[in-house]
Amino acid sequence: MSATIEPLRPQAAANRIDLEAIVSGLRRSREVTHNIRQGGRIRELPSPAVLMNVMDGLVTSLFPTHLGPPGLTDDEVDVFIANTLQTATTRLVDQVSRGLLFNTGNLTQQEARQRARRIVNSFAAELPAIRSLLVSDFRAGFQHDPAAESIAEILLCYRSSTAIMYHRIAHALHGLGARLVARVISDISHGTTGIDIHPGARIGESFFIDRGTGVVIGETTVIGGNVRIHQGVTLGASESMGDIPEGRALNTPRHPILEDNVVVHAGATILGRITIGAGSIIGGNVWLTRSVLPGSIITQAASTKGDVQVLG
Repeated sequence: MSATIEPLRPQAAANRIDLEAIVSGLRRSREVTHNIRQGGRIRELPSPAVLMNVMDGLVTSLFPTHLGPPGLTDDEVDVFIANTLQTATTRLVDQVSRGLLFNTGNLTQQEARQRARRIVNSFAAELPAIRSLLVSDFRAGFQHDPAAESIAEILLCYRSSTAIMYHRIAHALHGLGARLVARVISDISHGTTGIDIHPGARIGESFFIDRGTGVVIGETTVIGGNVRIHQGVTLGASESMGDIPEGRALNTPRHPILEDNVVVHAGATILGRITIGAGSIIGGNVWLTRSVLPGSIITQAASTKGDVQVLG
């Protein structure tokens, strides 16, 4: 028995969406009245979905026995890493090329591809050094958190470890000129972990974020070695203090400097291009916009009363 199609009822016809008018209105907004395309024309952007796969391959290559497939033997590890890196870096070249074409209007596709290959080759050569930094970060986490029973637990179970892994990779790409790809990677990390670290931020070895949800670290932040911060910490620019530059000047120093061995407790907000001296402890919920001397202990009461030990 064949199916029959009932005629559209008057009420259903009246409630039908006028797709033609909507599509036309969106085209006008997209092409004429609200065109926000870079240079006014269509360009292929880096793909977050592809970069998620790239990052999975990269971090797995760095820690194959922890994050790789089950049953991987010692004899198979190097072959697995080579194959995984081959796939990840090939995809990364395409993504970096897209980012270069988007940000640099005077490059041809061939020139962008060649530059992307050079960037990715230089980045890949940094992977052993990146792994060394990450191991120092995981060891710091194990040292400072008595709840952790092994370094493997820090790597596998701590969202902050994921954020730091993504940042170390994004920072290397950012420094080599793949700025848009680095930003996409940092945004993927932010969405996954709740920790927002700009890829331009410079972070020393043995860095540990305890818990980490709500942490924000701005573009020009400089963090020394063996620094530890807790959840809800903001290392930001101070707009109210006039630290935000006019225009789009890149890398203008406007975020804090944390020297070696600084600890920042939960909820603290440190704003502007100020220096937190080595070995200082910043208490929970402190609001700080002035530099402090090495070895300072800043509590919420002290910071609000103006009793901060000011540098210089």
